[in-house]
Amino acid sequence: MLDRLQAVEERYEKLNQLLMDPDIIGDPKKLRDYSKEQSDLSDTVEAYREYKSVREQIADAKAMLDDKLDADMREMVKEELSELQDQEAGLNEKLKLLLVPKDPNDDKNVIMEIRGAAGGDEAALFAGDLYRMYSRFAESQGWKTEVMEANSTGVGGYKEIIFMLTGKGAYSKMKFENGAHRVQRVPETESGGRIHTSTATVACLPEAEEVEVQIHDKDIRVDTFASSGPGGQSVNTTMSAVRLTHLPTMTVVSCQDEKSQIKNKEKAMKVLRARVYDKFQREAQAEYDQTRKLAVGSGDRSERIRTYNFPQNRVTDHRIGLTIQKLDQILEGKLDEVIDALIVEDQSSRLEQAES
Repeated sequence: MLDRLQAVEERYEKLNQLLMDPDIIGDPKKLRDYSKEQSDLSDTVEAYREYKSVREQIADAKAMLDDKLDADMREMVKEELSELQDQEAGLNEKLKLLLVPKDPNDDKNVIMEIRGAAGGDEAALFAGDLYRMYSRFAESQGWKTEVMEANSTGVGGYKEIIFMLTGKGAYSKMKFENGAHRVQRVPETESGGRIHTSTATVACLPEAEEVEVQIHDKDIRVDTFASSGPGGQSVNTTMSAVRLTHLPTMTVVSCQDEKSQIKNKEKAMKVLRARVYDKFQREAQAEYDQTRKLAVGSGDRSERIRTYNFPQNRVTDHRIGLTIQKLDQILEGKLDEVIDALIVEDQSSRLEQAES
């Protein structure tokens, strides 16, 4: 491990030199790539340098114990040595985790797709609850929320809503939301007071840059049609809505959220690029190792990952066996406790795999 850490520190110092090179400064792509690499290594280098400092202090403390010290001084050095050894153990575990390969998508923005599944209007209402929950969580993180496409129902929910969360580390936190979410509650329209179970599915896609997914114009069929739903006088009169079909994968994306056909096409392209990237990525992962699953679950969108039980104010994440009696707070966007627990479980799993 120490050899790897030394190599990381040497690479970090090399990057410092490169970023001062006039040729690199004049090359926007290299400057961006090297700056990102340096940023990714900074936490590891900082922890490694702290680790080396603590080990030096431990060596000094042990050397002092070999000297002739009075009883009080010896006791003080022993106490300091014990604290330093605890620090060393903690830093050792931290460094192991920092050396585990990072998900390359973690720093990206995320495109989220929520769809009402089983349960009719109640499922659509629950999809709306999930959208509001994620929007409020995004606000607490300082992220921007932008609706890409929404298919609302007359009762206030969504058959489908697609939106982008833009902000540092958005995908790293939201990727665990992939899957089927189940709600248990008494619908407002239910006169008998019976508890109904409905579901909504959530898909989280990392935003793909053009350099990552090459989508050629010749591979896209563009259809335009009149928009429908809320939108003022332009609804049903202008061909502003856009449908894109990626012919090689038959991936279809529609967008009618904007009055401008150009803006709708731009939004649709973002979603299309993310879906195609996600498809290629999942196929590559399946080919690499079909049996590999993280402890927090496969992330498959058909997998039931969480239950929201209204009568008991309870949320249960089935992948890690976490139950929290704070449903009301979680629906207000206070998701940190759940997401932090999933991140810890994921990191532990990655560490175990790296060590084995």
